[in-house]
Parts: sequence; structure tokens; C-alpha cells
Amino acid sequence: MQGMNVGDLTAQQIENLPIDISSSKLLDWLIDRRHVNLKWQSAALVIREKINLAIQDMPEVEEIKQLLSGTYINYFHCLKIVELLKVSEESSKNIFGYYSSQRMKDWQEIVKLYEKESVYLAEAAHMLTRNVSFEIPSLKKQVTKCQQSQAECVKKEKDYGESSSAAREDYKQACKQLGIRGEKIRSELLELVSELPKTYQSIEDQARKLTDVLEFYGAFVQFVNGSDDSNIGDVCPLLRYFTEHGNTTVYQWRTGRVPETVEEVNLSLLAEDEETKEDEIDFSGIDLDAGEIDFGISIETEGAETIDFGVEDGDNANEDGGVARGNDALCLFDHVPTRNQFINEILEIQAFLTQRKTEMEGDTDVLSDNQFQTAPQAIQSKTLTHICAMLELVDTIHGRLTDTKMQHLFLLKGSPKYVDRLTDSLKQKLLLEEKMLASREAVRQKRLDTLEDQRKLEPKIDALVRRTKELQRQIEEDISKRYKNRPVNLMGAINTI
Repeated sequence: MQGMNVGDLTAQQIENLPIDISSSKLLDWLIDRRHVNLKWQSAALVIREKINLAIQDMPEVEEIKQLLSGTYINYFHCLKIVELLKVSEESSKNIFGYYSSQRMKDWQEIVKLYEKESVYLAEAAHMLTRNVSFEIPSLKKQVTKCQQSQAECVKKEKDYGESSSAAREDYKQACKQLGIRGEKIRSELLELVSELPKTYQSIEDQARKLTDVLEFYGAFVQFVNGSDDSNIGDVCPLLRYFTEHGNTTVYQWRTGRVPETVEEVNLSLLAEDEETKEDEIDFSGIDLDAGEIDFGISIETEGAETIDFGVEDGDNANEDGGVARGNDALCLFDHVPTRNQFINEILEIQAFLTQRKTEMEGDTDVLSDNQFQTAPQAIQSKTLTHICAMLELVDTIHGRLTDTKMQHLFLLKGSPKYVDRLTDSLKQKLLLEEKMLASREAVRQKRLDTLEDQRKLEPKIDALVRRTKELQRQIEEDISKRYKNRPVNLMGAINTI
């Protein structure tokens, strides 16, 4: 009827015009047009009390059970119940055709109360609006929260899984560095200490090959400083001693004499008497990237013990009776000060060879300068290949003495408390893995719980939407009858649920 006014329409056409009502304003529309009473709720409360009493005594009819289960009873349900009772209560009719059954009387009364002033229509409109505006959105919001929680749980499960794998890998790497399997941590750590003598012997065999390196270094220092041969012993004294005598007792290094007796020493007891700072190795003394090394400085390591290979006089020789005890009974690698001195002298040689290698790899060899033309043959004969071989040997010795496993071995042998601390440290890595796995299982269970909640909510939403749509149809039909069967359409949110 586009382009026509209402006044141009015939009565028949007007009767066929649809009545569109906003679902959110339905109750107001009914009140405004006096289809329902403004105070309908008071009457509805009385009806609800009667419904609650009536449903306490109902026949065992399956259809009635379904009507009463999981739903809010309204007028249209009551009509259906009355129809069903007409069948189940057939035997209660008297000779006048009226039902004597109290059940039937109760429900018929409820229907009449509903129909008085169209209370049923107001209640149905209120119920529909509440379902559309609150009940269904609330349930859908709960489902959305469940879905969000599941997504968060999936992410956390992945994160906890990765964290547990990282903790396991960290544990495996720590065990690998220590050289243990990680099955019986404490026992395996204690077994490691038994490997030290064999390891010491292997490092000693390599250190004895440093003779040529020390001679080259000593000759270079002498040439640069203009010194004579009498000062060559000042260059890395402990390494020179080591190449000749090996990993002897501290007593022999200190006195120059082989002890007649070596008393057994408990390293853990000695460790308690030493200052903590003595247990620390200072690796910062040498800058491997330094441009120029000043070989004119004193070569002696701070704190190094002076070597005296002379014969002790009678009185001094009798003082200890040739017995090595306490720190003197330790081998050079077990004694912290001599081990530190050994490492520091290795670092000194390492820095020197690194500097020489850098110079010889450059465009101009320092030895080609005039000042090195008079250098001894022992210096000039060393090629880059020789220097690289020397540096490789020195690096190997240094690496073996300072790698993670050796540092732990030194501490394990010297301190039973350290065994406990290291054991606890490794166990913490395993506990972290277990904690991450437990957390992953917890969020997995939470995800399953929220998934189950969602599965329970979705049928409720479907049922509520279905009942609301049915209520929409019933209300539209009821209003249509009041307007000579004109089409009635509830508009708005009702059509988006």
C-alpha cells in the first residue's frame, strides 16, 4: 500500500494490517490499551500459591510430568493440564457431567483466576520480556565465560607443559655437566670424587708438556726486559715445578723435599678453617683482548709461595720430621692456594700466547721490527703454527681445570655440606618439573569442568529459547483474537535470541 494514507484504505484492508509490538515494551502496550490491569501482579501471586499447592497432588501421567518438570508453569500450561486431567479423571464425573475430582476443581479454578482481567496475558508478557532481556542473555554470558576460561586453560596448559619440559631439560643438562645419570643424585655425586685422582693424572700428563711453552715465554720475557738467565725461574714458578715434579704434595713444593710420611687429611675440616675468599678463583686478572702486554711487570703471582730447593739446615729438617700433615699433605690441585696459582699462571701463559697469535696473524709481524732482529733463535724460530699448537694445549689444560664439572668436584671433595646443597639444588629442578606438571593437570581439570558446565548450560538455553518462542506465538495469537484476527508481530530482541 505504498504511497497511500490510512484514510485511503478500506475497512477490509485495515483489518489485515499487522500490529507490530516491541517485545521489550509488550507489557506497557497491554496496560496502555487496558487489556490487562496495572496491578496484575497481586492476582498473579495468589494464582502462583494455588499452583504450588495443586502440583503437590498430581496423577502419574507422563505428559503431565513433562509439563511440570524444569519449567515455570504459566496459563497455557494450565490449560494443557486441564485437558489431560479430563482423561485421567474421567471416572470422577457425576451424573450431571461435572467432575467431583478435587484435582480437576483446583486446576479449573486456577484457569478461571488467570482469565479474570487477563492476568495470564500480563504474566506471559512479563515472563517473555524477562526471558529475552535477562534469563537467556545471562545463560549465554555464562557459556561465553566457560569458553573464555577454556581458552585460557588451553594456553596455560601449553605454558605449564613447556615450563615442565624446560625444567626437565635444565635438570638433564645440569646432570650432564656433572657427569651423572641423575637417578640417585647424592650417591652419584659422591662417586664423582673417586674420579679425581685419574683426572689429576691426566691433567698432569698434559701439564708436563708445557716445558717448551715455558721456555719460549721465559726467553721472550728475558729478551723484552733485557734480563739474564738468572731470572728465568721467576716466570710461572709453579708451572715450571709442575713440569718437573708433577702434582706433588704441598710439602714437597714448599720445602723442596719429598716427605717421609704423609698423614691422611680430611678436606672438609680444612675447608671450615679457610676464608671464603680463598675458595674463589679470580679470572679477571688477564684481559685476553688486551692490545699490548707489559712484560716488564713482576711475574710472581700474588700470594704465591716461594720455592726453596736448597737443603734445609738440621734444625729446620727436624722440626717436621719429614711428615706432611694438614695442608702440606694435600696435592697441589687439592690445595686451594696452589690450585689458584696454577690456574693464574695458566691464564698468564694463555694471555701471552693469545697476544702473540694476534700479532703474527696481523699484516705486520712485530718480530720483523728492528728491535726483534736480535731476538734469540728460540723466539724467532716459533711460527704461527707453533704458537697455535701451544695455545691449544694451554686452553685445554685451563678448560679442564675450570669447567663446571671440575669446579663442582673440587667443592664436593672439600665440603660434605656442598654435597647436600648441590643435591638439593638438583632436586629443586625436578620439583619444579613436578610442580609445572601438577599445575598443568589442575588447569586441564578446570578446562574439563568448565566444558562440562557449558554442556549443561547449552540445553538449558535451547529449552528456554524454545519455550520463549512458543510463548511468543501464544501471546501473538491471543492479542490477534482481540483485534479480529489481525496479524500480530512481536518485534525487537525476541527475534535475535
